[in-house]
Amino acid sequence: MSDISYLTQEGYKKLIAELDRLKSDGRQEVAKAIAEAREKGDLSENAEYDAAKDAQGLLELKINEMEKVLANARVIDASQLDSSAVTVLSKVEIRNAKSGKQLTYQLVAESEADIKSMKISVNSPIGRGLLGKAVGQVAVISTPRGNMEFEILSITL
Repeated sequence: MSDISYLTQEGYKKLIAELDRLKSDGRQEVAKAIAEAREKGDLSENAEYDAAKDAQGLLELKINEMEKVLANARVIDASQLDSSAVTVLSKVEIRNAKSGKQLTYQLVAESEADIKSMKISVNSPIGRGLLGKAVGQVAVISTPRGNMEFEILSITL
């Protein structure tokens, strides 16, 4: 995952806070679970110990992935962006050509994506299809159910 991650200042701070929490509290919780499982006797047949060690491995993997994202992160200043075409941080109002339904999405980095907040990743199929498009253009998005067409109605930052 050596690709550059474009983050908002808010997303960058949130990622650092989560990483710090995992490194401190998360590691302490896993170490405590391992210690408790060790106290229960024979480690070769101790399912709790195996589960705690697996949890430790997953935690370290997550920490490693977050550190990679932060190492390749670039914080974006929205005031420096151009709203003539869809870019990272753009809020894009689109209309589904088939159904006529209108939606507004904000394109963000993968780590900031939250569909409930209408924030989609620039790496998602819709995000990739919208990038670089201008108002009035049609983005054709390839989905498992076939191609979908979305007209770009407005772009704001």
